[in-house]
Amino acid sequence: KGYINVLFNRIRKAPKSLKKIVNGIYGVWFASVFSCLSLLTVGIISVIPGQNRRRLIVRQGARLVFRMTGAWPDILGLHHLPEQASVVVANHASYVDGILLTAVLPHRFQFVIKREMTRVPLAHFFLRRIGAHFVERNDTRKGANDARRIMQTATDGGSLVFFPEGTFRREPGLRGFHNGAFTVALRRSLPLVPLVITGTRDMLPAQSWLARPARLTVTIKLPLLVGQIIDPAQAREACRQQILADLDEPDLHPTDNAA
Repeated sequence: KGYINVLFNRIRKAPKSLKKIVNGIYGVWFASVFSCLSLLTVGIISVIPGQNRRRLIVRQGARLVFRMTGAWPDILGLHHLPEQASVVVANHASYVDGILLTAVLPHRFQFVIKREMTRVPLAHFFLRRIGAHFVERNDTRKGANDARRIMQTATDGGSLVFFPEGTFRREPGLRGFHNGAFTVALRRSLPLVPLVITGTRDMLPAQSWLARPARLTVTIKLPLLVGQIIDPAQAREACRQQILADLDEPDLHPTDNAA
């Protein structure tokens, strides 16, 4: 981690032409490491039985990606994660976010992902093998079926990770949240854990192909006591405010009416 901080500081002070070259070299290195480890991991989990075992293997692979590229994040508040089942809600700024949380969070956590990812064959196979849940956002009936499956996972004691913005854009800022994560947490009386990711937008912004050196931080906030929350809208707003407090990006949806 030390050498990436030195590199990051030097890049910031370097001439634009040199900065572009260094960023390109780092991007190729990150892509090479990620591609090799991803192919190896997919090969292993395709034959290993048991979702818990497969998630543990994927977690180790994700940790190696960030270790080998010098991009291991600062992790603040890891002790705030409850030992029992819980629902983590995080801001979303980059494709790196899912990989980063896979590396940082315990392997018991299962991700809730937009169903559009099922159209990417290798990604769909990979995510299905580790027990990810897919949510249909454009079809009410299918979305309701997905919600019931996720609710059952929470009932069975599963821990879940949501990106309640649903997607990300190049523009910095926190978008409105959808209600799904908060409905699940309240109905199953699970702790809601706000989580803040910073640096991934700088590392791999939307519409970019190569990663750049960046300082990554994951901040896990104190869980919300769902027994003191009246409804999903209140929980949603409480989590957004917790995330905004540490995000250092604008609120793009100050009158939060996300469905």
